[in-house]
Amino acid sequence: MSLLTPERYFARISRISIAKDICALGFTHVLLDVDNTVLSRQSHDVPRDVRLWLSQARNAGLSLCLVSNNWHSNVHSIADELSIPIVGKALKPLPHGFMAARGKIGARSATTLVIGDQIATDILGAHMLGMKAYLVCPLVEQDLWHTQMLRSLEHTMLGERTPEGALSAGDNAVRSEDIH
Repeated sequence: MSLLTPERYFARISRISIAKDICALGFTHVLLDVDNTVLSRQSHDVPRDVRLWLSQARNAGLSLCLVSNNWHSNVHSIADELSIPIVGKALKPLPHGFMAARGKIGARSATTLVIGDQIATDILGAHMLGMKAYLVCPLVEQDLWHTQMLRSLEHTMLGERTPEGALSAGDNAVRSEDIH
């Protein structure tokens, strides 16, 4: 598999089954991107379904750590609010941030899954250290200008691939059975 190809592609983090897509595959640790994966770049909050998913992941025994390229203090505030350790200023896809995050939660590459919304940072960085990675659609389309440029490249790379758990047109409600 290519360094730039995610193992799985989901509509959003809450569409990932904790039991089937993470625990059953032997993952015990999850490194999570922050901006547009956990935290909406538009509203600057963590959506309700994402909060519920994070809670259920902890209840399932998963060790979580946030990994962000963000240089602002607000990501540390979000981490504190969620009670999840964080590595900020991670410089993804470079290995240092991922290695620091693994160290914070006592993880090894073989049992660690990375979840993020960017191929060039999250997926590539995970694969360079031998970790598996799931790509999620960004929570909102609003993003930084340089990220918008990379997204057009990502769309080309993904081709006709449809994210797992995508809702049909007009169905924007988050159903509890979709949050495993």
